[in-house]
Amino acid sequence: MGTHAKKDAETPAPQQTYGEAPPKKKGAYGKVITTILVLGLAGGGTYALRTYFSGGDDDLPPVNQVSPNSAKQQATLVDQEDLRVMQVRAKHESDLAGGGAVAATARSPHVASSANGRTLVLPQRKDPYYVTELAKLGGQDFQKQSDGSYLLGVNIFAARGAKLILQSASGPLTIRMRSVPGAFTSIVSAGATVKINGSAQNPVRFTSWNDESHKPDTEVADGRSYIRAIGGEFTSKYAHFSDLGFWSGRTGGLALTGSDRPDSAAERLAAPTGAAHRFLLPNGTADVTRGNREEIEVKAAPGGGTGGTFHVPVANLVNGSVDHSTISGNAYGIFVTAANRTQITNNTITGSLVDGVLLHRFAKNATIENTTVTRSRGDGFVLSRGTEGVRVTNCTAQENGGNGFTLDGQPLAEGPSASGESIQAFGDNTVASSTARDNRRYGVEILGGDNVTVQNSKIQGGDMGIVARDRTVRANIAGNQIANPARQGVVLRDGVTGGTVSGNVITGTETALYLRDANSVINGNTVQGASRHALTLRGNAAGAQITGNTFSGAGTSVYDVDRATGAYVNSGNNVQGWNKTAGFWTWVKRVFKPMNIIWASVFLLVAISMFRSRGAGMRIGRRGGHPYEHQDKLEERPVRLLRRAPAAAPPGPSGPSGADGERVGAASGR
Repeated sequence: MGTHAKKDAETPAPQQTYGEAPPKKKGAYGKVITTILVLGLAGGGTYALRTYFSGGDDDLPPVNQVSPNSAKQQATLVDQEDLRVMQVRAKHESDLAGGGAVAATARSPHVASSANGRTLVLPQRKDPYYVTELAKLGGQDFQKQSDGSYLLGVNIFAARGAKLILQSASGPLTIRMRSVPGAFTSIVSAGATVKINGSAQNPVRFTSWNDESHKPDTEVADGRSYIRAIGGEFTSKYAHFSDLGFWSGRTGGLALTGSDRPDSAAERLAAPTGAAHRFLLPNGTADVTRGNREEIEVKAAPGGGTGGTFHVPVANLVNGSVDHSTISGNAYGIFVTAANRTQITNNTITGSLVDGVLLHRFAKNATIENTTVTRSRGDGFVLSRGTEGVRVTNCTAQENGGNGFTLDGQPLAEGPSASGESIQAFGDNTVASSTARDNRRYGVEILGGDNVTVQNSKIQGGDMGIVARDRTVRANIAGNQIANPARQGVVLRDGVTGGTVSGNVITGTETALYLRDANSVINGNTVQGASRHALTLRGNAAGAQITGNTFSGAGTSVYDVDRATGAYVNSGNNVQGWNKTAGFWTWVKRVFKPMNIIWASVFLLVAISMFRSRGAGMRIGRRGGHPYEHQDKLEERPVRLLRRAPAAAPPGPSGPSGADGERVGAASGR
């Protein structure tokens, strides 16, 4: 499963260290990201190292943040399951070839024991195996419960040529697969035919089951029950699958896998006419040593793609279909690898721990129709590297933790590699008439590939609408309605060449069309309500042709092309509906002129003085009374009137009388 590089179109977002709890943030599209640890396991797909945007109070948990101990434990359990299946399969085929009593036993249903658990082996025979017979063969390990369900306590292995039919007859059929700490059961077929036949009224139900807690098993650290078809044929109609799978794609819940990956010597050989059933050597000649093995040619549907043609044994591929089924709480909703012409139709998939639908390497010519994936912690739909000729139509990806749709057509190698993979890209994949709504990352992401198409679809919300990058060639993005992505509508970047972006209607985003180190024909698009730019070009835009578009909105400029280099065409666009608004720094420069600053300072000083004066008056008023009422009172002292003494009379003959002396004394006493 390809990883996602997390470099944004304009500004790289800071990454959060694995193990930290992502902060909560209100709003549907908060710029919070989460980095997830994943380990890779060969031949079946695993969790991947991813970083996803999240935001809002109702955030999905990130893609199963696992501790190193849990990761090691789950990976070990996957290895043990591989070993168990391999041992059961090898021993069964060996016993059949041995003859005698051993072969006779191998041709009859029997229980095989190994260090990794007990397995009920269903060998090839003319008649199919039904539920009633499984109850007899399983004994105490497959018993009907009081509520009418069956509790499966032993692994089931349907060998090559066997037919296992699980269907509801008079009423609904429910199979609870025992899944407790330290032990879980599985249903695995290898070259067999498995048919699950339910009806709208009586679907067939499968769930993991902890018979101690009487609840489905929601803990994956110690493994969990799963269903897997290895080669052969698998069909499911009107079935419910819930709470199945752990860690890898092949143990992810409901897995359709080839028995082996195609032989490297048989890859990408141009077979001559009539050689569809011959095994070809690298020099183009037939390998006579393998002439007794039936081979088929697996090539992409007509119309493009350079992934090439495979000639592989029929037994190595799985032929499967899942129709009118409901899948909830699986590790992977549906996992498909090494398959040809898989049909996934009319399904509802919710709450996957990783991706909703994942087509892994060498899954070709598949059809995915009328299927809805909601609230997966990873992506909704993933076409990973090695898939080609896949058609996704009338599907919905909503409220997933990653992308709505991911189309990865990158080569399996960039040069010489240990496995000798080709460096050619894959392609000819299409998403049409589908909806991506409110996914945390992008509506659609195209990672490399050749001749990839996204058309007539609705992209709503998310961080960006449709993003093509990593040297994608001939991407055709046409007739889509892209509404309200947080940042950009259609993004071409990092070496995208050729292709067209035409007839799209982009509304309610910051930048509608964004090209960085990429070129394409941008023609006949309608932009409405962009709030920053209608078109941004950065880096080498040589060869880009932007003509005949209608741009409306209000932002700093309709075109942001100052940092673009190379010869490109930008003409004939209708920009009459664009209202240019001043940017923040332009507004700052206009306002903060020298004279404006001086006058503003004067008015500010006056305002401050008035405020301070008003404040002082208010303080006096709050004291009440006279403003001097708190001053000290003056000391009261007696007042004495000093009068001038009358002039002395001339002395008479007899001198001053006693009466005159008294008057003087009285006057001086006042």
